[in-house]
Amino acid sequence: MTPADKRAALAQRIRAREIVIAPGIYDMISVRIADQQNHPALYMTGYGTVASYLGLPDAGLASYTDMVHRAGQMAAGSNTPIIADADTGYGGLLNVQHTIRGFEAAGIAAIQIEDQEFPKKCGHTLGRRVIDAADMVEKIKVACDARQDPNFLIIARTDSRTALGLDEAIDRAGAYQAAGADVLFVEAPESEEEFAKIAASIDAPLLANMVEGGRSPILSRERLAALGFALAIYPGTGFTAAAAALEQAYRCIRDTGSTDTLQVPLYPVTEMHKLMGFESVWDFEKKWTK
Repeated sequence: MTPADKRAALAQRIRAREIVIAPGIYDMISVRIADQQNHPALYMTGYGTVASYLGLPDAGLASYTDMVHRAGQMAAGSNTPIIADADTGYGGLLNVQHTIRGFEAAGIAAIQIEDQEFPKKCGHTLGRRVIDAADMVEKIKVACDARQDPNFLIIARTDSRTALGLDEAIDRAGAYQAAGADVLFVEAPESEEEFAKIAASIDAPLLANMVEGGRSPILSRERLAALGFALAIYPGTGFTAAAAALEQAYRCIRDTGSTDTLQVPLYPVTEMHKLMGFESVWDFEKKWTK
């Protein structure tokens, strides 16, 4: 699929409010594995991408250049529409314009920007501060104006729930909708009842962030669909599962000097070769090696 085709496919489903479940991707192995499973969309997690690429916390330390480069690699290596976390837009209004144009050119299907102060923090941690709602409204207007493809979705996230309360978060989401955002994302509701209130208060495609161990409960696809959510992301599932498997595997090697007793399932090496494209390398060699 071309980038335009990916954007159109995702936009059609989101606008129809068909529930889209998007697992988190964070490196090229996770991209390739998820891409072959026919998900309707993938979510490029800021936390996981920064952790795997830089080994740093998701605290505003990664630059626009860091992230747009990784986004382009992921989009080029996948036939699935990718939603990218773009933090606060990496600065002021001019930065937001540059960010939108860069991620769209990189082949991304949708972009998420948030109303946190810079430097931002992970959405399920404490101490997050938000900018004035009016300033975020301007960012959204710039973002919508900057895109070339109307199917390049702008997801507006508010982090105001934790510090300022749910009513403020809902009011902000309404303002961001009026500014032109395609999808509204109220981060970190603290109960199923709060998810229901958000859905009852905002008539727009809504995003639910499902973070295992986070501030929000994990709701089923069926429950989210019944409430009216159009998109659910699972940003941390992949990299936390991988981290747990790595911890066990490395510990086994350290403690036993072998993998004979390893309990972690291993991806078959032959399948790994296929996943990473070695078959095309071997075909090339057969054709050109004398």
